[in-house]
Amino acid sequence: MARYAGAVCRLCRREAMKLFLKGERCYTEKCAIEKRNFPPGQHGKRRAAKMLGYGIQLREKQKVKRIYGVLEDQFRRYFEQAERLKGITGEMLLQLLERRLDNVSYRLGFATSRAQARQLVRHGHFAVNGRKVDIPSYLVKAGDLVTVRANSQKSVTIQHAIEEVKGRGVPEWLVLEGEQLTGRVVSLPTREQINLPVQEQLIVELYSK
Repeated sequence: MARYAGAVCRLCRREAMKLFLKGERCYTEKCAIEKRNFPPGQHGKRRAAKMLGYGIQLREKQKVKRIYGVLEDQFRRYFEQAERLKGITGEMLLQLLERRLDNVSYRLGFATSRAQARQLVRHGHFAVNGRKVDIPSYLVKAGDLVTVRANSQKSVTIQHAIEEVKGRGVPEWLVLEGEQLTGRVVSLPTREQINLPVQEQLIVELYSK
C-alpha cells in the first residue's frame, strides 16, 4: 500500500498547526512548530499571500489527508463512499477515516502515532473479534473488539506507547480494557466525538466543483 515517505514535520509547518504525525515528539519542545512556525522551503518566511476560495478548501483537504496518512486516490474513494451514506457527507467522511483500524489502534493508545499504528497493523500485531487483521484501512464496526494479539502483548514498542500516551484519554465511542489490551467499539463516532480542528464542509465544497 502506497504511503507518504517524506519528512513529516514539514507537513505540520505547511498547515501551520500540529498534526501529531511524530507521536511523542509532538508533545515536546522539539516539535518543529515550536521552533519554526512558518512554511517549509527557502521562501517560507516571506509574508504569506492571503488565501481565498479554492486555496482554503485545498488546505483543509490536505490537512485531513495528512492527519490520517492517506494519499489522494484513497482519500477520494473515502469521499465517494461518504456521499453514498445517509447523513452529512463531511461528517460521514470523517467517520470513515476514524473507523480505520490504524486510527482505532492509535486512539486506544497502542501506538504513539497513526504512522506507528499503521506499521503495527501491517506486521500483524492486532486482532479484530479474535481474528488477525493486517490491513490498516480495515473499517471497524460498532461492537467490534480490537485486541493486541497474545504474542505481541509484551512488544517493547506497544508497551512503550501505552506508557507514553497514558492519561491522554480514549474517545467516548471506544472503551479500553487495559488489563487485556483490548478496546471495544461502543458506537460509531459522531462529529462531536471526533476532536479535530477541521472544517469538513470545505472539503465537500472542493470536491463538488
